[in-house]
Amino acid sequence: MNILVNVILAVQMLTALGMIGLILIQHGKGADMGAAFGSGGSGSLFGASGSANFLSRTTAVLAGVFFVATLALAYFGHARPTSTGSVLEGTPAAAVPAAASSAASVPASVPAAPAAPASGAGQIPTK
Repeated sequence: MNILVNVILAVQMLTALGMIGLILIQHGKGADMGAAFGSGGSGSLFGASGSANFLSRTTAVLAGVFFVATLALAYFGHARPTSTGSVLEGTPAAAVPAAASSAASVPASVPAAPAAPASGAGQIPTK
C-alpha cells in the first residue's frame, strides 16, 4: 500500500506542476481586446481562439485528476491502522507500590526498598 500512496503522490505533484504551467501560459480575457485593435497577437499556434479552448480544457482535466488524487491520499492517510507503534501505547498501568502497605510489618533496622517509579523517569541515570 505504501507504493500505491507514493504513486498517487507523484501523480498529484505532476498534475499540480502541469496546472501551474498551463495557467501561466493562458492569457486573460483582456488580452483579446488588444488583438481586436491590431496588436498582432492573435496569430498563434492554435489559431485565434483554439488555444483558449485547448488550454482551458486541459487545465480542467488536470484539476479533476488533482482533485481525485487528493481525495485518494486523504482516504489512504485515514485508512492506516490505528496503532502507530508508539512506545507509550504498550506501557503497563502504574503499579501500586507495595512498600507502603508492608512498611508496618518490617522492623525499623531494615532499610525500605525504593518504590518502582510509575513512569519512565526512573530509567534516566542520575549522578
